[in-house]
Amino acid sequence: MRRMLTCLLLSLPLLASAQIYKYTDAQGNTVFTNQPPDGSAAQSVELPPTNTVQMQAPNTPPASSSPAEPQAPYRTLQLTDLPDDAALRANNGTFSVGVSLEPALASSHRLRLLLDGQPYGQPSNGTSLQLTNIARGEHSLAVEVLNGTQRIQQSDTVTFTVQRISVNSPARSAP
Repeated sequence: MRRMLTCLLLSLPLLASAQIYKYTDAQGNTVFTNQPPDGSAAQSVELPPTNTVQMQAPNTPPASSSPAEPQAPYRTLQLTDLPDDAALRANNGTFSVGVSLEPALASSHRLRLLLDGQPYGQPSNGTSLQLTNIARGEHSLAVEVLNGTQRIQQSDTVTFTVQRISVNSPARSAP
């Protein structure tokens, strides 16, 4: 009988929308049911509202800083060693860029480049990042700070032009 009562009590949340009645049977046991018994004085049981939790939106990185948004962990996060006006000369398409951070990179954080809006290379804890075999032409580059796989901050995007030697150039030596 105790198991039956326990099962009934555990099923109460499932029956929250139904009316519940309580009465004592002929053997003196307390019984809960959704239908009042015939010939017995049953009391209506008022149940408190069920507990609910509102689903929270996942944390997403802010598109831009504003006073209402949480402050980024790095006051300074920017790319360095890229030309401002002139094209970047890289005949084989390989070059390095620097990252300026303030304060220093936390031990659990990693840096990763975003080349033309796409992740480039493996996350690293170094502030000098290398790009390899980048095609000539205009590109955009940014750096993001990761905590595991979650992006916590991103630098401004820098646009630059890679200048490479032409495969048809007479300056290239014959293979």
